[in-house]
Formats: sequence, C-alpha cells, structure tokens
Amino acid sequence: MPHEPVIYVIDDDDAVRQSLEFLLKTAHLTVRSFESGKEFLDALPTIQSGCIITDVRMPEVTGIDVLNRVQQMKLDIPVIVITGHGDIALAVEAMKIGAADFLEKPFNDDLLLTAVRSALSAEADHAKRKAEHAEIHDKLAALSNRERQVLEGLVAGKPNKVIAFDLGISPRTVEIYRANVMTKMAANSLSDLVRMAMMAGILETAKPAR
Repeated sequence: MPHEPVIYVIDDDDAVRQSLEFLLKTAHLTVRSFESGKEFLDALPTIQSGCIITDVRMPEVTGIDVLNRVQQMKLDIPVIVITGHGDIALAVEAMKIGAADFLEKPFNDDLLLTAVRSALSAEADHAKRKAEHAEIHDKLAALSNRERQVLEGLVAGKPNKVIAFDLGISPRTVEIYRANVMTKMAANSLSDLVRMAMMAGILETAKPAR
C-alpha cells in the first residue's frame, strides 16, 4: 500500500508555520511541522513521501542546507522554498540545486496550494515510473538467455528470419521464443515490447537492422 503523502513544513517563525499548517489541513492534506531545519534533518531518515515546504532563511540549518541534504540522500521528494523580500538570489540557488518551486512572502494561499498539488502530482508520476521500471527489470530477469537474444533482435527491428540466421536457429524456433517473450513480459503487442525495452535501456545496446 502506498504511503499517504505528508506535507513537511519547516519554518522558525511560529506564526508563519502555524498559518501554513492551518491552510494545508483545511485543504485536507496531512501536515507535519518543524520549528527548525535541524529538527527536520533529525527526522529526515523516517520521511517517505510527500512534499517539503521550507523557509530559506533560518538559523543554524537553512532551507538551502535542507535541500542539499535531501539531494545528497537521493530522496524522491519535492522541495518548495519560501523566500522573503530580497532573497531571490537564494531562491534561484535553490532551484539550481533541485527545488521544485519557490514562493515569495507574502504569498497567495491558492498559489501555495497549487504549487503543493503540482509537486505531489509530479512525485506520484515519478514513483509510478520507478515502480514500472522495477517491474520491467524483474520480467527481463525471468527471460532465458535465448529469449533475451530474441527480444534484442525484435526491438532492433529485425525480422524473424534474420534473428534466426544470427542465432543459428530456425525461424519457427524464433516464433516460439518470441511468443514466450511476449507472455513473460506481459506485452500485448510489439509496440508494448519496444516501449518496455526503451525504459530498460535495451534499445541503446541492441543493434539496429540493416
């Protein structure tokens, strides 16, 4: 079961933090707030999915520090940076590091919610692609060496006769292997097979037909 996304709010300003928490909860989002960047980093290993909203200027551990740590840990979780007047340079730095978005104070409530929902949608799409990629690799691992060779021939655009010649087997045997590949990969068509091969990087190694 996928985890429910949590919005992690980090701001040392009590009023701003509480206001954000109220706004997000009103929008039926699950919120967890932190009074400092250090407090959040201590909890970072337990964080799984959702979106981080962090003020850029905080004592000791800044929003940039938080963003850097998230990137270093290779966490697939979007970060929205909140900046005050005159912090545009920091906001641009944050975007270069990998922030999903930045908002200037005072910001419009609808703008914040739109940014959060956009970040959650992008994270969900990324998680879906990651799961699909893992599933494809599991299916590829279940293929025999000969089935893998036939698959590479197919996605390279080679007809059965050419694959048969290359592998030193009969075209009829290629057809049997091809059927096995389609079944094991759960592909409904050759285009499905090509799409999966592209995701797995097989097309980069398969030699095109001449």
